[in-house]
Amino acid sequence: MIQPMADNAEKTALITGASSGIGEATALQLAELDFTVYAAARRVDRMSDLAVRGVRTRPVDVTDDASMVALVETIIADTGRIDVLVNNAGYGLYGALEDVPIEEARRQFEVNVFGLARLTQLVLPQMRAQRDGYIVNISSMGGKIWEPLGSWYHASKFAVEGMSDSLRVEVAEFGVKVVIIEPGTIRSEWSGIAADHLEATSANTPYLRQAKLVGAGIRAVDRLPMAAGPEVVAEVIAKAVQNPKPRTRYLAGGGARGILLAERILSDRAFDRLIQLGYRLASRHA
Repeated sequence: MIQPMADNAEKTALITGASSGIGEATALQLAELDFTVYAAARRVDRMSDLAVRGVRTRPVDVTDDASMVALVETIIADTGRIDVLVNNAGYGLYGALEDVPIEEARRQFEVNVFGLARLTQLVLPQMRAQRDGYIVNISSMGGKIWEPLGSWYHASKFAVEGMSDSLRVEVAEFGVKVVIIEPGTIRSEWSGIAADHLEATSANTPYLRQAKLVGAGIRAVDRLPMAAGPEVVAEVIAKAVQNPKPRTRYLAGGGARGILLAERILSDRAFDRLIQLGYRLASRHA
């Protein structure tokens, strides 16, 4: 069990995408550690259980600049500080690069990259003034590996990795820490939503056979032995934001360590074959 630090009660955390999964679990974890927690999402009605637990729930749309500005201004007016930002809002857009409309691809980047970046811009002045703060960006092992029919999603997570690395260096002199979290296979509603969109996008296209295989595999991962609950990721985040010198990257559950090790030691072609084999095996659990 993670023990709260003595000064956590004076600290404020903002978590996006908090209506389910990793965001919800992180909000609960930090609230238990005595942080003042603001949980933000588009679906405020889905956060009623958090509100009952003392978490302050607020609406936000990370593609709407005005809603992000209003959220940050509200938190600073209420508490006078922001100590932790967990950029968790995001989703997985799957489909052949050839088939996914460019406007959908742009939205993937608006949510997964530009929304993350804009909210970071908004909290940094306060963190610099405090000479302290944590920017926690939820990437994925998908920011280091690739999958068939996942080009837009993986491109967005590769972007998060590069952006976070550059940001870490440029804000270090102000006492701001930047942490990348790379979850593996996590049980959540994410898989079903991604698979549904993949199959809809690929219907009546030359990629339908691949889409059926990959979609079945995505749905099956929640039932694989290596799949972890979102609480595993929340615990890693909680440890990182209580560490005055956190690691730059944390892997979190779901076979991430083994998969990323394979990516490092195998050639690209060999890893291609491994990923294809993994989907065939996973689809058998569908």
